[in-house]
Amino acid sequence: MTANHAFADALLHWFDQHGRSHLPWQHNRTPYRVWVSEIMLQQTQVMTAIPFYERFMAAMPTVRDLAEAPEDAVLYLWTGLGYYARARNLHRSAKLICTDYDGRFPDNLDDLISLPGIGRSTAGAILCLAMGGRAPILDGNVKRVLARYYAIEGWPGQRTVNDQLWSLAERNTPHERVADYTQAIMDLGATCCKRTQPSCTTCPVQTKCRALVTQSQAAFPGRKPQKPKPSRQRWFAVAITSSGEVLLQKRPVKGIWGGLWAPPEFSDEASAKEWLHDTVGISAGNCYLGTPFYHVFTHFKLEATPVYAQCSENQLVSPAVNIDEENVRWFSLRPVPSVGLPAPIVRLLNTLGNDA
Repeated sequence: MTANHAFADALLHWFDQHGRSHLPWQHNRTPYRVWVSEIMLQQTQVMTAIPFYERFMAAMPTVRDLAEAPEDAVLYLWTGLGYYARARNLHRSAKLICTDYDGRFPDNLDDLISLPGIGRSTAGAILCLAMGGRAPILDGNVKRVLARYYAIEGWPGQRTVNDQLWSLAERNTPHERVADYTQAIMDLGATCCKRTQPSCTTCPVQTKCRALVTQSQAAFPGRKPQKPKPSRQRWFAVAITSSGEVLLQKRPVKGIWGGLWAPPEFSDEASAKEWLHDTVGISAGNCYLGTPFYHVFTHFKLEATPVYAQCSENQLVSPAVNIDEENVRWFSLRPVPSVGLPAPIVRLLNTLGNDA
């Protein structure tokens, strides 16, 4: 497949006039800063990511700072961004970069991809934007630009469609000004070739865009086949003291909200009350239900009901049944604890803190 120089030239000319230059990760570019931004921008809009990125960089300005930080500190900085496996993988990779590569990012694609949470597109972005290398990228914006320009049918999550798009990404990536081109095609997707209401009249490659020619922009890229989301009902055991403390449990690393702190979760009300009785000594008859809260995950909808137990002091029944005391701790509600917390739990604790 021959290179498409006209496509890259048009994008670079457009980028010189209209490309974004104000984003915080575009300044003082280092592999670390680009990497953190790329991970944050997975599943997250730019404007949402910016304050999290700035706070993260202020707390952990280097890869060694990240590697040496406690996991709870990393997850705390990620609270509210969701998809917490990204933060755990970021932490794991930082440790490997420091132990296996002496704190320097590897400068080849395969070694970068071998690190937890770094896929081919993220590795390509690090190489192109911060290390002077050449590798294609294929984030959501780039997929949309290429799918429309070439009228690639089908959902990009399908292997054959994804392979087509990677081939086109490679074909269009130039050998000069690679960093500018990489930023240009991302910017084009973010500001011009948007998912809805694309600004086709200002697009630098509009004359040869097959989707525009057939007025079928909305058809590309193809959508993921939709399935109805099932609902799950859960009960959270919430022990609180009159002095304003709450008992939280660190969740297992694997699974929803992995590694975050939250009230223990149960599949039925009786189990939550039994846990509260065995752990803090409050009988089922003295527990009471709070207002349910709701949260939508990728694959299901959660309906969660707090089961409250009012305690006089922050102690556990001795010996508490089935309790790993390293992963069960009392926290003050004011302010909300500086550990990794799921966003719905932050809202719950804020409410409890205001009432305490």
